[in-house]
Parts: sequence; structure tokens; C-alpha cells
Amino acid sequence: MPMNDQVALITGGGRGIGAASAKRLAKEGAIVFIADLDEAPAKEVASEINENGGQAFAVACDVTSSDSVDTTFTRIIEQTGRLDMLITCAGILRFNLVQNVSNDEWDSVIKTHLYGTFFSVRAAQRVMVPRMYGKIVLLSSGAARGYPTRIHYSAAKAGIEAMVGTLAKELGPSNINVNAIAPGLVETRMSKEHATWLGEDYEAFKSRVIAQTPLRRAGTPEEQASVIAFLCSEEAKFITGQTISVNGGI
Repeated sequence: MPMNDQVALITGGGRGIGAASAKRLAKEGAIVFIADLDEAPAKEVASEINENGGQAFAVACDVTSSDSVDTTFTRIIEQTGRLDMLITCAGILRFNLVQNVSNDEWDSVIKTHLYGTFFSVRAAQRVMVPRMYGKIVLLSSGAARGYPTRIHYSAAKAGIEAMVGTLAKELGPSNINVNAIAPGLVETRMSKEHATWLGEDYEAFKSRVIAQTPLRRAGTPEEQASVIAFLCSEEAKFITGQTISVNGGI
């Protein structure tokens, strides 16, 4: 799936699925911009990519701020003159039963996932529509169907899946593909945070979820990144408006 000289932006690219996606797209030949609220891990990922012969740049970006997002896109266009791919992986996870969710907690989750995704796709289409080309992949979750202790996270991810359907219809005539992936249990920092909140040993938590998963194992960030890379490739040019579960069958 050669992507030579195409330009990709990955929000939340400093860790987990975002970092794996940055490395995979760079391996395919893309010039990768790694945006993260914490620039330090983004720089580490970019450095690793560059040391391995790829091209990557780290960018500090707060996706909850439209100004910060727009500044990031301006930098990319000034530097490269184009944007071919947007992958939105920026996110946070909080856990609480509905009666214990504070206004601030609700706002922080919704702003990071829902506002952050909206600000990013709005900026991306400004660049992609005039060029009549683009690949957008949003990060959803199996929690979009509802998950105890994650009412805010579930609501945000369900909203992102609704965005996919709307964006596919609006941007399809401009030759822009918009899809999402919905991971299951993946070996990331977020999964470990979930176990900590539950007061469980991580390995015990993981074993419990794996027992409900037909493939009987957890996923890896690299497996999620491979599907993202496929959706960004010309091999997937007739796929749009879809949310693909990458969850081992759970």
C-alpha cells in the first residue's frame, strides 16, 4: 500500500494506537505529522521514525481548542502544501457511574473526543475538498454501544460514529473517504487505567475480558494500525461511511 510523499496527520499520535499508526504510515512512505497535547512522546515517536529512514514531525496540539487545531493545519500546509490523511486518535478515558459524573468530568471527555474530532475534520475538509482527495479515519470504540462507568466516553464515541455517516455523505462527492475503527481490548495505557479504576490487577482484568473474546487474546496497537493503513490506502477507495470493529469478535 505505497503512500510515497502523501501527508498524514495523526492526533493523539504520541502513544498507543496513534503512535503505531504513525509508524505504520511512515513505513508505507507517508510524511507523518504526529500531534499530541504532550509533545514529548510525539517527539520520541517522530525521532524513531526518522532514525528508521521515514519522515515525521512532532506537533504540540490541544484538540479541544479550535485555534490550536487550526494552527496545526496551517503549519502542515505551509510546510508541505497538502494533507492526504487524517487519523484522529486523541482521547482520554474516565470512569464513573452516572450519579458520580461531575460537570467537569463530562466536559473533559466530550471536548477531547467529540469537539476534538469535529475541529480536526472541519479543518481537514478545508484542505481536502479543493484537492478532491482525502482519507479520514476516526477512532471509535465498542463502548459506543454503551458501557457501564463510561457514559461520557460512550456518548462521545457514538457521536463519532454518527459523524462518520454524515461526513461520508457530505464529503463523498469530493472523493474523500471517511471511516472509523472500533477497537476492543488493546494493550495500551488506557486499558491499564481501566483495570486500576476497577481496583483489579491488570493481568486479571485482561484475562476476564479475553475469556469473552472469541479469539481469546487482547489486540495490539499495531493490529489497529494495520486496519487504519488499509482504510487510508487506494485498496479501500470504495469503502466509506463504515465503522469497522477490530476487537477479536467480542
